[in-house]
Amino acid sequence: MKKNEQGSTSKLKVIPLGGLEQIGMNITAFEYEDSIVVVDCGLAFPADDMLGIDLVIPDISYLKDNIDKVKGLMITHGHEDHIGAIPYVLKEISVPIYATKLTMGIIENKLKEHNLTNAVKRKVVKFGQSIILGKFRIEFIKTNHSIVDAAALAIYSPAGTVVHTGDFKVDYTPVFGDAIDLQRFAEIGKKGVLALMCDSTNAERPGFTQSERTIGRTFDTLFEEHKNTRIIIATFASNVDRVQQIINSAYKFDRKVVVEGRSMVNIIETATALGYLDIPDKTLIDIEQIRNYPDEKTVIITTGSQGESMAALSRMAGSMHRKISIGPGDTVIFSSNPIPGNEKAVTNIINELMKKGADVIFQDVHVSGHACQEEIKLIYTLVQPKYAIPVHGEYKHLIAQAKIARELGIEKENIFILSSGDVLEIDHESAAVTSKVQTGTILVDGLGVGDVGNVVLRDRQHLAEDGIMIVVLGLDKYSGQLVSGPDVVSRGFVYVRESDALMEEAKEIIDVGVEGCLDRGITDWGKIKSTIKESLSEFVWKKTKRRPMILPIIMEVE
Repeated sequence: MKKNEQGSTSKLKVIPLGGLEQIGMNITAFEYEDSIVVVDCGLAFPADDMLGIDLVIPDISYLKDNIDKVKGLMITHGHEDHIGAIPYVLKEISVPIYATKLTMGIIENKLKEHNLTNAVKRKVVKFGQSIILGKFRIEFIKTNHSIVDAAALAIYSPAGTVVHTGDFKVDYTPVFGDAIDLQRFAEIGKKGVLALMCDSTNAERPGFTQSERTIGRTFDTLFEEHKNTRIIIATFASNVDRVQQIINSAYKFDRKVVVEGRSMVNIIETATALGYLDIPDKTLIDIEQIRNYPDEKTVIITTGSQGESMAALSRMAGSMHRKISIGPGDTVIFSSNPIPGNEKAVTNIINELMKKGADVIFQDVHVSGHACQEEIKLIYTLVQPKYAIPVHGEYKHLIAQAKIARELGIEKENIFILSSGDVLEIDHESAAVTSKVQTGTILVDGLGVGDVGNVVLRDRQHLAEDGIMIVVLGLDKYSGQLVSGPDVVSRGFVYVRESDALMEEAKEIIDVGVEGCLDRGITDWGKIKSTIKESLSEFVWKKTKRRPMILPIIMEVE
């Protein structure tokens, strides 16, 4: 056991800064004495009540406060919930990035968009390779997922080894590259593993996740059945293997392929350049050329499988796409499952497409990229950890994995379901949550990062639910008497033309309130505004049972 200068034994600290209790925003810090390594740096998509927000990124105050300890950023794979916050975080802290080839290619696209390419040190890591950073050694282990080049990490520290699976499944017949390196998991397990941090997304599902390759056969069948229609397939941009299988089927059935959606085009270009996609000559055509081919000879691969309002498929469904209009001669295939929370948006798009006469297929054309119960059990059995720390999933998924760990004989007190910000200190003798660090969410709205907080969101909610009433009045600069107004303007509260009587009454109420203040010699604008708010709010509530935002504006008139 390693001892520090004081002679006491140092422990490894595991600090999740995001990604627990939700799908998305994955980021975890591992700290040993003067060294911190960070695993993943993802974003989350906004919840329904985050009006106008584009992205949600983690609060990294803890890393900023300990920047001299932070040695590097280890990335497990190239999905947005693991890499999406990197450009925002790198503007706050400058640290080197370590990732596998395709993952780094996708990250570099992001850095280019944010003009950060030259500011960031990057290193491409091969599977089996180890990186030494401060007191840590980190080994990248080959796994399978719904994006190529996914890695698990073995994080070696003087206090013991932690295995972090990243997002994974066990695929013995992957479309590209090798199967998961189960042998390496077993070898590391034999040497003794302190803790396993395992993907919990599918921990409630029994059995095994199907191989990605089974989808290729499904596509062949669908292409065979829909020989006389144009085929449009919506899937995740990052699922390179899925795109490969669509291209394989298209080539087999002599169809040309069009790729639509900016993120899809970017990833396909990156994957092709790095050798992860094999596209036969003359199969891919530009969207401009699509009119040169009959419908039954084309396939369109598009983004928008999650019902995102600005994605290509949504624009097609809403007749807003400049080049592609959907009609009865189209078959639309959803090759994805809705992410929790997106079900309604996806259903809306399906309905819109069906109204246009398209044949929509959304069942059995997707396999998950996450391990089901039997694969989770396999990893636990190979790794034999002392402690289990379920990660990646909502609370119910973490609980489901904790149950699996219990069944496999891990003691209840050795299973830790953490919350973001918990500091778990572990070594071979003991483990306990000892403190909490600052964590939270930072909201990105347009180009503004963090300038929209809870107060602004609450105001937006208020405006969305009850609208606004603006009261404008002019007071004489010298005498303080009412010179003009009060005028009342409302938006999102009532339709003014049909509510003349209500508005007139509102003006009278304000008049009485303002005159009352002036008669009592009150000239403080703050007090006058409070009086207007209180009297108008009470009146409107009585009349309409609504509480619009009330904004008094006082002007000084000379």
